[in-house]
Amino acid sequence: MPRYIADDRTAALVARLAAVAGVTTSEAMRRAVTAELARLTPAVPSRDRFAALSAGHALPPPTGEPADKAFFDGLNGE
Repeated sequence: MPRYIADDRTAALVARLAAVAGVTTSEAMRRAVTAELARLTPAVPSRDRFAALSAGHALPPPTGEPADKAFFDGLNGE
């Protein structure tokens, strides 16, 4: 659905962004709004992202067996 920008200054800024980026005015508006939303959206701390990831993908229980150093060294060409 096309949008009409009633404010001449805003329309000129969108046209300038479109020209510099080499895209349509609709694409320029989409990029500008997406960038502004990303800037205003608070970042999720790494520890929270990791906690959510590890909650959905738990590690297997420890086996109690010692690691086979020669095997793992061989995987790395050592």
